[in-house]
Amino acid sequence: MPTRFEGTEAERAALDAYIKLWRAAHAVEVQANRHLSEYGLTLSQFSVLEALYHVGPLSQRAIARKILKSSGNLTLVIDNLERDGLVRRERDARDRRVFTVSLTEQGRALIMRVMPPHVAGIVDVFAALDAAELAQLAALTRKLGLSLMDDPA
Repeated sequence: MPTRFEGTEAERAALDAYIKLWRAAHAVEVQANRHLSEYGLTLSQFSVLEALYHVGPLSQRAIARKILKSSGNLTLVIDNLERDGLVRRERDARDRRVFTVSLTEQGRALIMRVMPPHVAGIVDVFAALDAAELAQLAALTRKLGLSLMDDPA
């Protein structure tokens, strides 16, 4: 259903696209990450483990940039992962103000168990699209995202 906003055609089209994008993104996020609670993980905790698994040890600031969270919010997430024995923090030898976060063996084992069903769930979420539509969606969302990266707002 198109928006009921009584603006210009361009305003209605942009608002309609925004609403559809937001609703779809929310539905995808909920469906694709529903299984994480079975492993005792929040989405933020999973994101940290996944980043460390694929990239290797990172500073807390680098993790925050990678998973699009503020470093302040991330402190509690990493505290909880460390408490559970899934990550460890070590001071950076070159800059004692920086802590490097890395996976423990227990954290690596957990993310290796979680990734296959996670990927399968994402494949299921996007099953409604054929290969060409999936490529088009990826291209359009990348174009939109990149266009906003230089935006000061």
